[in-house]
Amino acid sequence: HILVRHEQGAGHAAEGYARSSGKPGVVLVTSGPGATNVVTALTDAYMDSIPLVCISGQVPTHLIGTDAFQECDTTGITRPCTKHNWLVKDINDLQKVMHKAFEVATTGRPGPVLVDIPKDIQFQKIKYLPFKKNKKLNGGSHNYFNNKDIEKLVDMMKKSKKPIFYTGGGVINSGPKASELLRELVRSTGFPITSTLQGLGSYPGDDNQFLGMLGMHGTYEANNAMHDCDLMINIGARFDDRITGKLDEFSPSSQKVHIDIDPSSINKNVKVDLPLVGDVKKVISSIIKQINREKPSFTKSNKQNISKWWHQINKWREKKSLNYINSDSSIKPQYAVQRLYELTKNKDTYITTEVGQHQMWAAQHYKFNKPNRWMTSGGLGTMGYGLPAAVGVQIAHPNKLVIDIAGEASVLMTLQEMSTAVQYNLPIKIFILNNEYMGMVR
Repeated sequence: HILVRHEQGAGHAAEGYARSSGKPGVVLVTSGPGATNVVTALTDAYMDSIPLVCISGQVPTHLIGTDAFQECDTTGITRPCTKHNWLVKDINDLQKVMHKAFEVATTGRPGPVLVDIPKDIQFQKIKYLPFKKNKKLNGGSHNYFNNKDIEKLVDMMKKSKKPIFYTGGGVINSGPKASELLRELVRSTGFPITSTLQGLGSYPGDDNQFLGMLGMHGTYEANNAMHDCDLMINIGARFDDRITGKLDEFSPSSQKVHIDIDPSSINKNVKVDLPLVGDVKKVISSIIKQINREKPSFTKSNKQNISKWWHQINKWREKKSLNYINSDSSIKPQYAVQRLYELTKNKDTYITTEVGQHQMWAAQHYKFNKPNRWMTSGGLGTMGYGLPAAVGVQIAHPNKLVIDIAGEASVLMTLQEMSTAVQYNLPIKIFILNNEYMGMVR
C-alpha cells in the first residue's frame, strides 16, 4: 500500500501503474471527500480506457441517506465516469462483487469501476470461497467479426491506391502482442501508418512508414494523408474530435474500416463502411493470415498501386511541419524534448506528461518505439496527471528511468505527490518546460 497525499494523486498513480504494466491499478479512498476527490482520476481513466478498481468507504448502512458525517452518494456521483459501480449492502455479496469488479475493469474495452463498502460491512466476517472465472464474460462475447469480413477487408486493401492505417490506444490496451502484430501487418502491406496521442509507441516512432501523430497537433503529412486517402483502416481509435475536426469535411472520399472491441464506438462519431468488432490482436492476426494466403498477388498489386501515394506523402514530408528556428538566447522547448530523447532513447525510458503545450511537444518530438512507455491524459486533459502517474509507473518498474515532462502550471496541480516520491525513495525525474505562461490557454 502506497500512501499518497491526495486522492486525485492516488487515482492518477494507479492509472500510471495500469498503463505501464498492463495490469489493473487499485485505489482505496475514504467516504465523502475521499470519493469526490478521486472522481477526476476516474473520469480520466474512463475517457482513456484504463483499467482501475476503486474501493471507497461509506457510512454504515443504517446511516445512508441521513446526511451523516462524510456521507455522499458515491455510486450516484461516479455512475457517469465508471464502467460499473456497486454499493455492497450485504457481506455475502462482497467477494462476488470484488471479483466481478476486476473482471469488468479488465475485459472488453478496459475502464474504471468502483466498489462502495459501508463501514458496518467492513467489520463483518465471512468465509472466503475460491472464485470460478466466467469464461464467457472473459472476452468470448466480444468478437463479432468473421472470415467474410476479413476477406472483404483484404480485398479493399488490394484495390486501394491511397490507403492508411489510423491507430489508437486500443492497440496498446490489447497487449504487447497486438503491437508486434501491427508492425508485421504494416510492414507486409507497405501502407503508411499514423497514430493518435494514446496510440504512440504501438508502432516504432522512428520508422519510415510512420507519418507521426495526426490530428489537431499532428503532422502535415499525417493529416493530409488522412484527408486524401481512399481507404482508412481505423485500429482501436475512436474518431475523436481532435482527429476529425468538422465531421462533414473529414476524409470525404475514403472508405472507412473500424476495428474496435467496443461495439458502442462503431458509427458513434463517423459512419463506417466495414465494422469489425473484436480484440485488435485477434483481428490483426486474422488479417495477416488472409494476406499470407493471397501472396504474392497481394504484394504485387499493392506495390504498384501505392507507389504514387508514397510519392505524394514524401512531398508533404518535405515541408518538415514540426521544424522550428533554434535560438542562441533561449532553449526552445522542442529542442529540449529532442535532447531529452537523444540522451534517454537507449535506456528503455517511461515518459509521463502533464497537459498543455509541453505534452504536445513531447508527443511530437519524443519517438516511442515500444508500447506502454507513454502515459498521458488524452480524453479528459487533466493538468496534474504526470507527477502522480510517474509515481505509479516507478512503483510498477522500480529499476527503470521514469520522466515526467511537465509545464510549470500543470506540475503545481498535484505537487504534493512529490512528498510521496520522497517517502518511498522513487527516483522519478521531473523535466519542466517553464515558459512562465499557461501556454496552451494563452
